[in-house]
Amino acid sequence: MIKSSFYTLNNGVKIPAIGFGTWQVADGDEAYLSCLNALRAGYRHIDTAFAYGNEGSVARAIADSGISRDDVFITTKLPADIKTFDGAKEHFYASLKNLGTDHLDLYLIHAPWPWSDVGSDCTEGNIEVWRAMIELYNEGKVRAIGVSNFHKSDIEPLILATGFVPAVNQIRFFIGNTQDAIYDYCRERGILVEAYSPLATGAIVQHGDLVSLAQKYGVSVARLCIRYCIEKGTLPLPKSVNRDRIEENLLVDFEISKEDMEYLDSLHHIGPTRPYRS
Repeated sequence: MIKSSFYTLNNGVKIPAIGFGTWQVADGDEAYLSCLNALRAGYRHIDTAFAYGNEGSVARAIADSGISRDDVFITTKLPADIKTFDGAKEHFYASLKNLGTDHLDLYLIHAPWPWSDVGSDCTEGNIEVWRAMIELYNEGKVRAIGVSNFHKSDIEPLILATGFVPAVNQIRFFIGNTQDAIYDYCRERGILVEAYSPLATGAIVQHGDLVSLAQKYGVSVARLCIRYCIEKGTLPLPKSVNRDRIEENLLVDFEISKEDMEYLDSLHHIGPTRPYRS
């Protein structure tokens, strides 16, 4: 069952095979209740970010869930505009405080460049940040480190400079927008791909071809989309603030046939094609 399934990262750490995303979930009651409902439904992996502004609400939900901290996998991210060693350390400890914990399970560089300057060359800054994150990892402050929205050209300099391969690359990934080049590269290097926006932020759930295929399996389009990500060997991060949908998104213990996977792989540009989120 997906609730008890894990991936093993390239450093041996086990990570729950589905996570609960909190992007665009407002701090306060919305973030608190959605995370609490997710934990009660069976999610054991919560994905947040300093930039989301909701780390405190996530922490409160985990504390009130009654679930041991050791049984909840917490991911957060360094803001995309922080590109210095000291800045990375400062924000890491700020996230620890926000989340009310003494360690993180996974810490990611949110993007290879500031969102205000997408595509700019921040290679040297990323290397500095990566060195800080390696130091935190070696100190036992975080169990695994990785990146988000990175291409091969962003990842390779980190590895060349430090010899340390990211455990994860979290990218926009859904049916019709699978970013094959970076997906293939990550799989070759043993970097787990996490699929954010697996429902294309809702933009593909009314797509006719997907509606028909979902009906064949007796599932919602959302469940079909999440299962597709799992079949591709990625870790989906569905998000919802609706309790029923939060629970439904875990009901993905079915298999998509090889023929139907090939058909889904053939679909292109059926949702937003912009590869990143801001």
